[in-house]
Amino acid sequence: MPAQETNAEAIGLRALAWTLGDSARASRLLALTGLDPAGLRARAGEPALLAATLGFLESYEPDLIACAEAIEEKPATLVAARQELERA
Repeated sequence: MPAQETNAEAIGLRALAWTLGDSARASRLLALTGLDPAGLRARAGEPALLAATLGFLESYEPDLIACAEAIEEKPATLVAARQELERA
């Protein structure tokens, strides 16, 4: 039976998709994580990568706010999701 996706994982995946939608932002994320596109695809569902993505957005508040608006969540919800994913 597959593991059930948590809300934090769903938020992380939506934030990751939003982040990768902009080539400059995606390049910064890849540089920060040390992953290449193939590695990113392979690890996209891992809580650690999703937490890192949300942390990346948190480090630049305009991106955090823009992402939250785009995925229809509050910035604090993204921060809480990162915290939950870091405990996973």
